[in-house]
Amino acid sequence: MSQIRIAPSILSADFAALGAEIEAVDRAGADWIHIDVMDGHFVPNITIGPTVIKALRGRTKKPFDVHLMISPVDPFIDAFVEAGADIVTVHPEAGPHLHRTVQLVKSRGKRAGVSLNPGTPVEALDNVIGDIDLVLIMTVNPGFGGQKFIDSQLAKIGAVREKIRASGRRIDLEVDGGITTETAPRAIAAGADVLVAGTGTFAGGPTRYADNIRLLRG
Repeated sequence: MSQIRIAPSILSADFAALGAEIEAVDRAGADWIHIDVMDGHFVPNITIGPTVIKALRGRTKKPFDVHLMISPVDPFIDAFVEAGADIVTVHPEAGPHLHRTVQLVKSRGKRAGVSLNPGTPVEALDNVIGDIDLVLIMTVNPGFGGQKFIDSQLAKIGAVREKIRASGRRIDLEVDGGITTETAPRAIAAGADVLVAGTGTFAGGPTRYADNIRLLRG
């Protein structure tokens, strides 16, 4: 397995200083910047849109890992790509044709991810595993930061790792939700190679970010 990468979720950053926060986690050693987009419909929260992402794009050269928790998702893919997304991750439930959505992302020259909620079966990946670049396992129900890690999802991480191995393809396995210094090693042991950490990264303020990232990476 490749080196563990850390993708701080800006959902837990200081929204009054997002640009500075992104610069701070970049300096602290973040590998990607994880951006949670919520519409108040697909999930019970509203966060940010492409205009904010475009405004932040110049603050770092690190990949923007954009998780779209919106439905319908297809009409907004182009806007997020144009705003600066490098990875676009969608949910099987966010549109009627997951394969078409994945192909739309790929046609725009971006990496395509599929996210599985705690109640979404691993089998949702079966007909797109040959096309995607990333699988995101949610270890909380999406919508809010600071939730507790759902232990039952460890088996799902392991099952997806086996699917990736069987595919023979290079696919990132990302885990998001309740990632702390206690749960990160368990997620990694189950097969994760990218960890999304909001509270786990941003706790303690900018002087703590480098240590937080180092401890999460293990």
